[in-house]
Amino acid sequence: MTIIRAMTEVDVGKSLRFVLERIKIACEKRPSHLSAVKPRLVAVSKTKPKSLVQEAYKHGQRNFGENYIQELCDKAADPEIAEQCKDLKWHFIGHLQSNKVNKLLSVPNLYMVETVDCRKIATVLEFSWKKLNKDHRLKVMAQINTSKEESKHGVLPEQAADLVTYLRDECPHLEFIGLMTIGAFDHDESAGPNPDFLSLIECRSQVCSLLGLRLEEVELSMGMSNDFEHAILLGSTNVRVGSTIFGARQDKHRSAVPGESSAATELCRTAPDGSSVPDAASSSNNKSKINTENLVKQIDKLKINV
Repeated sequence: MTIIRAMTEVDVGKSLRFVLERIKIACEKRPSHLSAVKPRLVAVSKTKPKSLVQEAYKHGQRNFGENYIQELCDKAADPEIAEQCKDLKWHFIGHLQSNKVNKLLSVPNLYMVETVDCRKIATVLEFSWKKLNKDHRLKVMAQINTSKEESKHGVLPEQAADLVTYLRDECPHLEFIGLMTIGAFDHDESAGPNPDFLSLIECRSQVCSLLGLRLEEVELSMGMSNDFEHAILLGSTNVRVGSTIFGARQDKHRSAVPGESSAATELCRTAPDGSSVPDAASSSNNKSKINTENLVKQIDKLKINV
């Protein structure tokens, strides 16, 4: 039975377990030459109320992603979240402007900035984090525009090594940990591996070769609600999942930003045990099951190393 329903707090725990199970299965189906390391799940809570963040935290989720600085500041400064979610780790996954860096760095429990897309932003982050005199480096990722679309942020793949070199050599207070991209939302998995994901993997190989780094030293942040299993099969170490956990959102911001796709409503289906899971997630899972065997064979032929 399929019905339209709003996502409520009681759904979050079930949806989170559903996503984690899908992640586990995707890891098990990876080709044998790929790493079996379980990827980090970043729950994208943009436009969602703090109560859903608290609910997900209660069910064991620790990494949360936000696209908008003001919304992140508001949630992070909330007394209830500060008191009840002490181990929460905030990831910033939206486009970052240099004049907003200080505001972002004021966020309690800021764990990572995944969208460093130019030297200017790296420089401002370095300068501002140094001034705060923290006892640890700020984790950052370099955002790569693998599709080379003008509407997306990030350096081009051929510019990645230059940005990573700058982060490692000129930004001692920042800890470069990996590369991040946003894959095409409409990629047909039956056509083979997502070219954006393959581009990021190749980009990492080139960066590691040029800078003398081991592949395992450079993470890959790729995969969202609509394609995180596909990304995991290709070796993603960090997936950003929002609507499949928290329900579809109506984005209050008009401009397109990195992180998650949005929809007006969420269709849910009733499971045999009476629980509900997003129908969109279920459809994606069924589609993945259909394409996984063929996809794994193609990946195995490519001999992608992670």
